[in-house]
Formats: sequence, C-alpha cells, structure tokens
Amino acid sequence: MGRTVTNVSEPTQRSRGSDKTRETIVETALRLFRERGYEATTMRAIAAEAGVSVGNAYYYFASKEALIQAYYDRAQAEHEAACEELLATERAFAPRLGGVLREWVRVSEPYHEFAVKFFKHAAEPSNPLSPFSAESSPARDSAIAIYRRVVEGSADRMDAELRAELPELLWLMSMGVVLFWVHDTSEGCLRTYRFIELSVPLVDRLVGLSHLPGLRGIARDFIAGVHELRA
Repeated sequence: MGRTVTNVSEPTQRSRGSDKTRETIVETALRLFRERGYEATTMRAIAAEAGVSVGNAYYYFASKEALIQAYYDRAQAEHEAACEELLATERAFAPRLGGVLREWVRVSEPYHEFAVKFFKHAAEPSNPLSPFSAESSPARDSAIAIYRRVVEGSADRMDAELRAELPELLWLMSMGVVLFWVHDTSEGCLRTYRFIELSVPLVDRLVGLSHLPGLRGIARDFIAGVHELRA
C-alpha cells in the first residue's frame, strides 16, 4: 500500500496567512476609524478596504468593538516591548515608573488623533470599550502586570501592604495620564511629558515614606479606603 505523506508545513503556512489577514483587517480598521470616525465606519467598509469578504471580516472579528479590543492588545504589546530594557536594567522606583509612563506616550503617539475622537466611547462607564469594562480585562490585566514589574523590580523600600496594592494604583494613575494626553494639544504632547515629570517624584516621595512608623498607619488607611471603594 502507498504511504500517505502529510505536508507538515501546511498548518504553519495557513496560520501565517490567517495572522496576516487578521493584521490587515486591524490596520485597515484603525485607518478608517482615524479618517472617518468610529461611528461612521462599518464592518462592510473595513472588509472592502482590506480586500476581504464581509463574512471573512466577521470570522476574525465579531464586531467593531472586537477590533478596538485587538487595538488595545496590540498597543499593550508594543508598550511592553518598549519598556523591556528599562525594566531589566533600572532598579530605582522613580526612573522605572517615569520611564514606563513616558514609553506609553511615545508608542501611543501615532494613535493620538484617533484617541481624541474615540475617547467619548471609552469614557462611557457602560461601554464595553471602557478600559474598566469586563471586555477590556485582558488588556487591563496586562497593563497592571507592567506596573507590577515596576514595583517588584524596584530596590526602594516601601510598606509591604502598599507594595502589594501599588501595581493597580499605578495603573489608575496611568489612566490619569491617558486622560491628560487625550486633551493635550501641545506639540509632540510635551505637556503630557511634563505632567509625568512633575507627578512621578510626588508618587516616589509618598511611596518612599510609606514604611516609616509615623506614616505607615496613613498608608494602611489609604489602602483600606481603596478596598472599600473597589468593592
């Protein structure tokens, strides 16, 4: 009997083709969102511009919201890669935090115009595109993980309980940076960089004082308040 020969490279080739198609759809969607606005851009228009059928577009992304989640994931991956060298070499808390925040602004620069137009959707508490929504939890968890690396890799002394809570608190701080950045009309978003430059030393001082006996109680009260509000 003849022996059936299986082409072991075929699944890999199909996978690469699928990845390329998926990336093309995401790139096309982001371009159209920038040019036409999120509301005016339809899945049909995205499919036509990407050179795929509408059915194929829906095969990869069930909705426009899913495309935005893909953008969140990609932007998060770019941010992680941009921070890698800093987090591997720097040990002081303030430079680690400031560097991570500045890298976010830098890698997000190409999407600034889109973010300004899109922000009203992400700002709605009930919108699945909100960074606080259940749908955004994968990107949110990845972002918090970066700030966990900021804290865990820091050689600075800080209260142990605060250290455990700090990654999520720093992520919330980063949301404030995002809000400032969205409304920043300065050339190259210089005011956002300045905002980071001014705020990071304040956070650093508060964190650095948290282990002192006289201020440890204040840190614990603050953590308790955060727990209550989060619940």
